[in-house]
Amino acid sequence: MAHAIDRRTFSKAAVTAAAATAVTTGLAPGRVLGANDRVRLGFIGVGNRGCQLLKGFLAHPDAQVVGLCDVYDPYLNGDRDAIDPRFAGLGGRLPKMPAIEGEVARVKDFRALLDRKDIDAVVIATPDHWHAIQMIAACRAGKDVYVEKPLSMTVAEGRAMVEAARKHDRIVQVGTHRRSSRMYARLAEAVRSGALGKVTVARAAFASNMTPGGIGHAPESAPPAGLDWNMWLGPRPSRPFQATIMPYRFRWWNLYSSQIANWGVHYFDLIRWLTGELAPTSVATFGGRYAVDDDRTIPDTSETIFEHASGMLTCFSIHEANGQPMLARGAEVELRGTIGTAYANINGYEIVPERGGAFQDPKPRRKGEVFKASDGDLDRQAARDFLDCVKARLRPAADIEEGHRSTTFAHLANIALATRRRLDWDAKAERFVGCDEANALLHYEYRKPWSLG
Repeated sequence: MAHAIDRRTFSKAAVTAAAATAVTTGLAPGRVLGANDRVRLGFIGVGNRGCQLLKGFLAHPDAQVVGLCDVYDPYLNGDRDAIDPRFAGLGGRLPKMPAIEGEVARVKDFRALLDRKDIDAVVIATPDHWHAIQMIAACRAGKDVYVEKPLSMTVAEGRAMVEAARKHDRIVQVGTHRRSSRMYARLAEAVRSGALGKVTVARAAFASNMTPGGIGHAPESAPPAGLDWNMWLGPRPSRPFQATIMPYRFRWWNLYSSQIANWGVHYFDLIRWLTGELAPTSVATFGGRYAVDDDRTIPDTSETIFEHASGMLTCFSIHEANGQPMLARGAEVELRGTIGTAYANINGYEIVPERGGAFQDPKPRRKGEVFKASDGDLDRQAARDFLDCVKARLRPAADIEEGHRSTTFAHLANIALATRRRLDWDAKAERFVGCDEANALLHYEYRKPWSLG
């Protein structure tokens, strides 16, 4: 039976199920915004994802875009025709900037944007290795922040980001936009109230057949005209430009991102929200470059298993040499409980009744349930939540602490793969237990002059 859920019900469910209690922060420096005021925004990174977020925010009349920043001139100026021909194969990944009303400042150095007094908040959609430096600098500058997922490149970065948000009393929302879904709020409430019984396995996967050529091969070369390549590299080591790194293909280079982080964080965040888990106690990852011939430095195939102290496994698969769906019913996440199994994606969820197996009563243990989502565009929903929280000085559903804890799953998975070990994790100390090799990978040394300080 299909159902609908209204905003009032969503708000109540989100607070209960996500434990996203509206916590009042300190007073913001600068102007105090009323309910009818426009929030003045600066965007850092206006490539593919940045343009998507521009559209999401511009759907709201109380969002005013006053500044843009990007290291690549064609992105910064919205000049699609000037994009380097080497990037043509990216197709829909090349941004098409929406129309912006009024005068807009355009800069290539994010610090120039943060210095502006006419900006209340910034939206960060740069490559992953830039998020921490830019978000912390924005907090110090008195700006609220919407920062894209994955939140960070390291566990140490993520914790420093949380501390900066709290120290400077900033509203910081992470781009795990499923947190803005009314449907998932309803499912979270159901799972936590016992609708599935004891959940013992949560599963998610990403599949895309990239054989044989993947992101391709490209020689080192001069960067495109209008690109500040040194600034793009930022805290990472200096190296020549390569057309299989930027744009977007950085997702397949472990210095700048990973697919476990890119896709996994959405699902780790969902599973944490739905089940109430904070962190795993142990992790193991297996995988490698088995079939795709390209310049990547990450696996094309991997399997990660996290174990939780509560008695549950979280399993995540990356399949980039085979594109067949991993989960039944078109689900992006699956929860297996003793009473029912939930299959869910952004369009809705289904709870399938469990039946007794060996030596048990075979009758159904609950009624089946189908729920259809009516959320609309989740980018718009997430933007709405951020704007409301900036005005009310409330923590958003996708608060920085939640984003950090969910992103940590990806970091743990990648470190387990790098060390080829099953690792035990102390979530309170945010350290591995008894493994110096793994703890050495919780952060890295930045290229000068960049720092988190």
